[in-house]
Amino acid sequence: MDREKRNHLIRLFVAIAAVYGLVLVLELTMRPTHMLFTVLKKGAIYSLVAVSMNLLNGFTGLFSLGQAGFMLVGAYTYAIFTMPVEVKASERVYKYYDCIVGFDTGVFVGLLAAGLAAALFAFLIGLPVLRLKSDYLAIATLGFAEIIRAVFQWDVLGPLTNGANLLREFKDLSRITFPFTDIPVPQTFFVFVVCGICILLIVLLINSSFGRAFKAIRDDETAAEAMGINLFMHKELSFVISSFFAGVSGALLAMFQYTVQAQQFRSMLTYEILLIVVIGGIGSISGSCIASFLYIALSEWWLRGLDMGTFLGIHAEHIFRSGFRRLAFSVIIMLIVLFFSRGIMGDKELSWARTSARLRRIFRKKEAV
Repeated sequence: MDREKRNHLIRLFVAIAAVYGLVLVLELTMRPTHMLFTVLKKGAIYSLVAVSMNLLNGFTGLFSLGQAGFMLVGAYTYAIFTMPVEVKASERVYKYYDCIVGFDTGVFVGLLAAGLAAALFAFLIGLPVLRLKSDYLAIATLGFAEIIRAVFQWDVLGPLTNGANLLREFKDLSRITFPFTDIPVPQTFFVFVVCGICILLIVLLINSSFGRAFKAIRDDETAAEAMGINLFMHKELSFVISSFFAGVSGALLAMFQYTVQAQQFRSMLTYEILLIVVIGGIGSISGSCIASFLYIALSEWWLRGLDMGTFLGIHAEHIFRSGFRRLAFSVIIMLIVLFFSRGIMGDKELSWARTSARLRRIFRKKEAV
């Protein structure tokens, strides 16, 4: 490894460590109910599922709309696996059914099981649908996601999924402790660690020989096949891996929301994730992460006053009322799409050299003025 690459990696790890340190300090010094932590936790979860979708749509060229379905599978698997046995037997949750799962697991086993369950569903679904292309693949995966949501509410599966009723009292973010202790783990820091590890694994995959094969399929399937790449095998692999991390993000979303119900995972959730991927830049990991936090901050925090009669110190209840936030948010999305036609980052990644060069140009212009 040459000196330039080594210095780049050092700066990258220092920046990541600074972000994690800042999150930990904020969580130890600020009120846990502050809206900032809601944005950070939900933004990190959306970052993971957006990056998993970008792996499929941006790096492999497969237009899939099934992320909500795989998140649902992950959320239900985690909730069922980590719900204490005494809760399952007490009829506090399974009021109309007798739960057939007579054991419970820890948090990390539950997260792993959530990802594996979603990956298994993706493997089975991918066998027929990955032979389709473009819009047909999108329609097929969207249809399967809706079928999964309907099946999980089926009364016949009630002893497993609790039918259309809520699942709760599983190990959510407020019940995570350090191993062998009763000391609670900072919730936001925990979400950042899990999402960070998962995104790192996706980045390593993209930069491996498999990642290069994915990009070759995206650019030209005919040329990729001529080079000896097994198209179906690599598409299936990308589909399964993307769904694995979507399942993990679904489990984290369940931990964040404290409850699980199939109605929470409608197709609109997939459209939100797709919107984040497009805004960040199709083919950009850092773009998906940046867009996720911006999307959550705008939709759930910064524009909240537009629904409450007051915004930026302006009192106008006849203008700022319920529903106005969605209008303003839609206008902002339109402006971003108009001025950043390829997304905020395009297909580029955050780079220290590129950022420092831009800053130098800005300062030179100011000095010239």
